[in-house]
Amino acid sequence: MRRAGIAGGAAALLLCALVVALGLVAARLLRDLDVAPDVAASQAIARSPATSAAAHKGFLYGRVTSGSGAAYEGRLRFGGDEEAFWGDYFNGFKEENPWAGEVPPERLTESRPVTVLGVEITRRERKPNLGRPFMARFGDIRRVEPSGRELLVTLKSGTGFVLNRFDADDFADGVRVWDDKHGVVDLSERRIRSIEFLPTAELDSVADRLHGTVSTSQGSFTGFVQWDRQSSLGSDELQGRTADREVSLRFDAIGTIARDSADSARVTLRDGGEVLLSGTRAVGRGNRGVYVDDRRYGRVLVSWEAFERLDFSKADGSGPAYDDFPPGQRLSGAVTTRTGSRLAGRLVFDLDESETTETLDAPAGGIDYTIPFGLVASIALPDQEGCGDGRHAGVTLHSSETLELECAGDLGEGNGGMLVFAEGREPPDYLPWNAVQRVDIDHSHGEP
Repeated sequence: MRRAGIAGGAAALLLCALVVALGLVAARLLRDLDVAPDVAASQAIARSPATSAAAHKGFLYGRVTSGSGAAYEGRLRFGGDEEAFWGDYFNGFKEENPWAGEVPPERLTESRPVTVLGVEITRRERKPNLGRPFMARFGDIRRVEPSGRELLVTLKSGTGFVLNRFDADDFADGVRVWDDKHGVVDLSERRIRSIEFLPTAELDSVADRLHGTVSTSQGSFTGFVQWDRQSSLGSDELQGRTADREVSLRFDAIGTIARDSADSARVTLRDGGEVLLSGTRAVGRGNRGVYVDDRRYGRVLVSWEAFERLDFSKADGSGPAYDDFPPGQRLSGAVTTRTGSRLAGRLVFDLDESETTETLDAPAGGIDYTIPFGLVASIALPDQEGCGDGRHAGVTLHSSETLELECAGDLGEGNGGMLVFAEGREPPDYLPWNAVQRVDIDHSHGEP
């Protein structure tokens, strides 16, 4: 072989080795940054011109610091493809109840009968489980910080909640950050040191937020929607099977989704086409429900059993901005007991909710209502035997509308009772739930 041929072959081998090495370095960088492979490739595509920040003010935005100290700032989406807006809820679980210390221990002890062949032979006393689910709109949160087995969530009001880290599903799913410098970065929960929420900056063009009207046998609900508790953007996809093939439809191509049977849905497209989908959880009895951010009630979850139809419509913007969520105020008002006495002052509902941004959660006819106490004027319980199974409570809103909600959830027998901090009197009065007849909420002079 001639010397020139040998030199040329060596150069080619050297060039191949260099390409492979560069590829390995790039792969390692992507792995170290946790860049999502499917979206990382799309970074080569030219971005659309920046649009007005007001149009995208409803999108989550913040700074995520990793365990190594690296900071990523930009638009956020939890779980990669789930919670994306300030009005969405962050969920967790509070194992300890700081308010329980305000109640004499003997008053929190439950006495239950022990029976043999239907005859009571003794009674067993036990303390109730006062752990409670935690729910807060992202717009009400200032910061999230993991520490060992715990997760500290600090609200805008300054109130901090210690959650079981391993029961905080939204945090466990990790978070995706659209960072201008690093591209699209996926951070698993084990790599997150802190999340600090910030007002949304200007964003590059993103898909529209889903909005529409959900029809049920209990009435209609209109607002921003989240299909199957997950899909909330026009770029998200609805998957199912037709008679002969699998189908994935972008939500911004859909005009209507109607329940066809327990295991199927009829989808009408914006171009007039129609398909019958089945075979997946999203369009059958496995559907986890449709969230609707209806301004009248805060948020409702429409179960698949109650769902009839969703008609999509165009929204004006992407929802309320971070600064549109003011810090919560102390819950205050008056409680009327079944014996006719009335106690007024600062309130703690269900030994749990103590601020106006916290929520009253109860169902009605397959619809789960999540109503911020800031919307609630009063709660009237049944006159006979309290709010037990099969009964309803009247929840009157400041709009003067009264909802007849089932005695379940926050209105059920599992309610931990109420604390009333009357001015100038210590300790607070404790009222078990079965002693409460009516609660009136006062929003005229709440304290931060």
